[in-house]
Amino acid sequence: MKEKNSTTTASTLGRILATCSKQAKDYGSCVASKVHEIEKDLCLKEFLALKSCMQHTRHLSALINMPSSSQTSVGSGALSHAYIQHPSLRCNVPDSRGLFYDDANRLLICATSTQVFSWETAPFNPDVSPSVDSIPEGPILSVRLSLDKKVIAVQRSDSEIQFFHRETKKTLTHKCRPGSESILGFFWSDSPLCDLAVVKTSGMDLFACDSAMNLRLVETKKVNVNWYIYTHESRLVLLASGLQCKTITGFQLSTAGVVRLPKFEMTLATTESNSKPIISAGDVHLITVYGRIYCLQVDREAMLFHTYRFYRDAVVQQGSLPIYSSKLSVSVVDNLLLVHQIDAKVVIIYDLFVDSRAPVSAPLPLLWRGYQGSDPSFQATNKENESSESSTSNENIVMYEDAWTFLVPDLILDQTNKVLWRVHLDLEAISASSSDRTSLLEFLQRRKLEANKAKQLCLGIARALILERRPATQVTQAIDVLVTAYSYSVKAGIYKELKNEKSTATPPTDGASPDNERRRASGSSIDDEEEEVEMNVPSGSADEQQESQLSSPAISPDELYKFVFASVEETMIEESDYLVAIITEFLRSISAEKLKVDLNIYVMTVRLLSRSKRFAELSLFITNKIIEPSKEVALQLLESGGQSLRVRKLGLDMLRQLSLHHEYISSLVQDGYYLEALRYAQKRKVTSVRSSLFLEAAFASNDMQHLAAILRVLSELIPGFKETSEYYTFHGLLNETSSSVAV
Repeated sequence: MKEKNSTTTASTLGRILATCSKQAKDYGSCVASKVHEIEKDLCLKEFLALKSCMQHTRHLSALINMPSSSQTSVGSGALSHAYIQHPSLRCNVPDSRGLFYDDANRLLICATSTQVFSWETAPFNPDVSPSVDSIPEGPILSVRLSLDKKVIAVQRSDSEIQFFHRETKKTLTHKCRPGSESILGFFWSDSPLCDLAVVKTSGMDLFACDSAMNLRLVETKKVNVNWYIYTHESRLVLLASGLQCKTITGFQLSTAGVVRLPKFEMTLATTESNSKPIISAGDVHLITVYGRIYCLQVDREAMLFHTYRFYRDAVVQQGSLPIYSSKLSVSVVDNLLLVHQIDAKVVIIYDLFVDSRAPVSAPLPLLWRGYQGSDPSFQATNKENESSESSTSNENIVMYEDAWTFLVPDLILDQTNKVLWRVHLDLEAISASSSDRTSLLEFLQRRKLEANKAKQLCLGIARALILERRPATQVTQAIDVLVTAYSYSVKAGIYKELKNEKSTATPPTDGASPDNERRRASGSSIDDEEEEVEMNVPSGSADEQQESQLSSPAISPDELYKFVFASVEETMIEESDYLVAIITEFLRSISAEKLKVDLNIYVMTVRLLSRSKRFAELSLFITNKIIEPSKEVALQLLESGGQSLRVRKLGLDMLRQLSLHHEYISSLVQDGYYLEALRYAQKRKVTSVRSSLFLEAAFASNDMQHLAAILRVLSELIPGFKETSEYYTFHGLLNETSSSVAV
């Protein structure tokens, strides 16, 4: 037992050192170069990088060596960052010959010997009913519908494809030369050059297909092909050739035509026991993230996941990701790469947008969860049925079983149970597991699939940073991220604010936050002049499109004021200096991006500075126009001026500067300067102020001379004033009080 434990420890240590070899080399080089000047924290940066890498690798190794009983847990109470959700789309068709997925039309297809059942998977609806078509009896290797869904194509063998017109019932058979070549597969295209591509061991044939279902050979691409992969999302087909299948020829069949990409060689490590490893189709994955096409290739000998990015004139290797399982697959959810480590039964999430190749969060199992729809009535019905249904489902679910097929981009097909799941991300769980709030905010700001949730998490993080009294520099960085992301989304036309947003927005929940969208993609070493491969990425599903149109994770300055600053003001009464410092940095960030500021933030700043009796600073804020002049600010200055005449004067001056004559005159009268107010009204010919305002103020002062003077000026200023009831009233009061004053 002791020998076994020591062997396990040595294996774990070897894995850690192999994974962290770069960090170990950097730390060793640093120490070696400064051996004569050793002092504390001399190579601290390199040491911390090595420590972080080793801790992460050790944690992952522990997960990989977990007992299988804990790995296959499907309980919804466990922590996970990715999950599949009940109910699934079930396709229990008797006597089925297999399940197929048509990624061009997003159809799940189940075929029997004489029928084809197809379910729409976008939008994902577990209750959707299938469409049914009859076909002639025969073997079925694969099934795909034409892009207009009028023709069903069925591969019968490695030399024959049959086509069936769904309306006219016409049948067409296409065959290749048996013995000399074999059909590896086919797919439909929206390229103007061709409608159908048939991949054979001798190359790829491109056909045009008319409405009468007549095939016409347009072009043949001569290549020796061992296997191929294609995704309609990227319109890219990769043809593998060579003894090790590592020579790749690529074509993109886009709406711009057929583009041939440069041929390239995939990287493969060798060992003494395996000097010529062979790449299989299952080792290569095509993904599209942030509008960029990547190819991912498994190198089992090196335990690495190599990434390649496609450009029009080059294919560039973008680095490698470590893998911890001999079997793995990938999904893409909301532009995030999910690497399923199948042996370890965990998911590692990567964001290829950032420079770092570190995972977004710690590896955790993929879990099964109950339905979380937004319809309350559906939820109530689901809760009643879930106890009986889920118990049965739980018994049947075996995570990452051999019959699972991972479909582009985010679907999992379980061939054993004949069900289809969609992979989801738990943004709240990812946010809760992150300690770097700034990076988390940047991350959330890039999320589009659940934009509203990402926005609420961002607001919650910003609010929590202030309430937790985090260092001002940290809060400033977070605010800069949010302001910059909003500015970018507005300029790019991404941000769309709902008309009823002000009435429907809900206060944020404390939790997490996002990332700046304008940084350059990670690891891009290609020249800017080299164009990326032209793409024609299809739009997302209807529900995803609707949400992306309705909202954006970007947060406007108005929302930051309403849901962050205003919500914490009362809590921060005793620390208004701290809040003012944060708001000042917010105003700086807004100014740098040339954005419009919510006037309420200026009013709050005046209120906070006055509350802490920082009148000198308030004067500087006004004088230097850190606080922009406005009616609302001026009125707040007047309100706060009860503690400082200097502040009240700032408010009066601002009213006069903005030519707000009525408010200025009313404030002068309120302060007892009614004669000055009257002279100002006379000079500026202001007639909107009630004459009784001056008369009442003069009478209240018991200065009859002032009352007489005001009556005289008003008589001169306002034609017919002596005929008004106001004149008779106050003239009578003047006579009663003092008969000695002549009017």
